Amino acid sequence: MEQYKWADPQKRTAFPVAEAGYPFIFAGGFITAVFALTGLTVPAMISLIFWSFTCWFFRDPDRVIPIGDGLVVSPADGRVIKTDIVPESPLGESTSLKISIFMSVFNVHVNRIPCDGAITGVSYFPGKFFSANLDKASEDNEHNQIFMQTDTGQSVCFVQIAGLVARRIICHLTGNETVARGQRFGMICFGSRLDVYLPADTRLRVKIGDKVKAGTSVLGSFQ
Repeated sequence: MEQYKWADPQKRTAFPVAEAGYPFIFAGGFITAVFALTGLTVPAMISLIFWSFTCWFFRDPDRVIPIGDGLVVSPADGRVIKTDIVPESPLGESTSLKISIFMSVFNVHVNRIPCDGAITGVSYFPGKFFSANLDKASEDNEHNQIFMQTDTGQSVCFVQIAGLVARRIICHLTGNETVARGQRFGMICFGSRLDVYLPADTRLRVKIGDKVKAGTSVLGSFQ
């Protein structure tokens, strides 16, 4: 039987919401209230629908994290769209295992740390906004690269990539900090993609088309 742990303190609410969503939720609630109080029923109903979707989009459920040596968990909710050995990556010119996860607007968008270790660098790149499920999105879209060294010495990079709708990448990591597998570190607003680069000899435990959950689903394990 697998064992699990909490990577972050549990939130004391029945419907946890990411802090980044508060301005959108408060603004939507205010607009809806104005329409309702002024008797504009149809605009109020439309605004209420959008407000409800905004609350749902910024949901941030607590997750239990699997315990085990060398496990790499998904940093994002979504669908696996790529699992390839690539000749070059942000880690350098040596081959790496690349796993890409596409996040639709219906997925939880809070991102989590894939493995235990230390953050060694964070690099942000402005860019374009192609659909996040396209291969060229990895290089051409706005993205944020996070580099880390695991507790057992492996180099890992995970990349937050903006999508066609997404226009805001949030990352709370600055570098030179110790992190835990499954710990929250940021989010991407309104549809996006996460690329994970691992050592080429990592044992892959997902396939294209698999649906994964941040912090809970195991992508692979180090040899």
